[in-house]
Amino acid sequence: MSEDAALAGVFQQHRRHLRAIAYRMLGSLPEADDAVQEAWVRFAAAGTGGVENVGGWLTTIISRVCLNILRARAARPERPAGMHVPDPIAVRGYDTAPDPEQETLLAESVGLALMVVLDALTPAERVAFVLHDAFGVPFTVIGPLVGRSEQAARQLASRARRQVREAGPVTPDVSLQQQRTIVDAFFTAARAGDFDRLVGLLDPDAVVRADGGRARAGASLKMRGAAPIARATIATASPLADFTPVLVNDVAGMLISLRGRPVSLIAVTVTGNVITAMDGITDVGRLASLGLAPLVPVSSRSESG
Repeated sequence: MSEDAALAGVFQQHRRHLRAIAYRMLGSLPEADDAVQEAWVRFAAAGTGGVENVGGWLTTIISRVCLNILRARAARPERPAGMHVPDPIAVRGYDTAPDPEQETLLAESVGLALMVVLDALTPAERVAFVLHDAFGVPFTVIGPLVGRSEQAARQLASRARRQVREAGPVTPDVSLQQQRTIVDAFFTAARAGDFDRLVGLLDPDAVVRADGGRARAGASLKMRGAAPIARATIATASPLADFTPVLVNDVAGMLISLRGRPVSLIAVTVTGNVITAMDGITDVGRLASLGLAPLVPVSSRSESG
């Protein structure tokens, strides 16, 4: 076997894990794929001579690539303002098993609510937090990677943790079946225009974050409070909409479509048996790129619709 083929074989063994790291770092599936490709180029050029822990070495390589991408993204003056919701993974029906690629991402991923919070961190904070808290990389490794001392790297991760805590609940604390029951009840109440029921299903400090994309910047918003969210939900509900329960980053969600065309994908965070966060993508172009159409039922409208 040639040296190039041997290196390719080693890299392939770690590729899914590296993609999972890149997705958590970047929140973008295309950028994660680009990062993995760049990591391969660097790995192939450097080889494994003198490397005792190949997996650790590859983690360092992908982290450096992601840090560069995050820094370039932050420095981009044309970066659109407004709410951004990261790419979802393994969006599927409840009874559909993920493929092996999605399964690896799911095993090492977090919900969209936390991904939104990670987007607000500085590049160095995000890298330090993800590497240490998610993948157990020691600060002795993280410090040099981000150009800081070990102690400074600890402080970066600590600041990131504080921002995550201050953002409120980002992880469901009830079973998937309970999540689904509450999410279904919410959208049933939305269709019926039942304001009181909607408010009762929402935490008083619940937050909605919606990403309408570049073409509909005005549709990108952040709204907080049960009553405002309930009013907005009723105001925008369409009697012609189809609702398809889905899993989004392994939490309960809903795909909303009109005439077979996906118009909104929402991931719902349920804690304490109420909804604490809803993170949605309403950019129809972006939704089309996710390949959601097969999930849309032929007819899922309720009798009341």
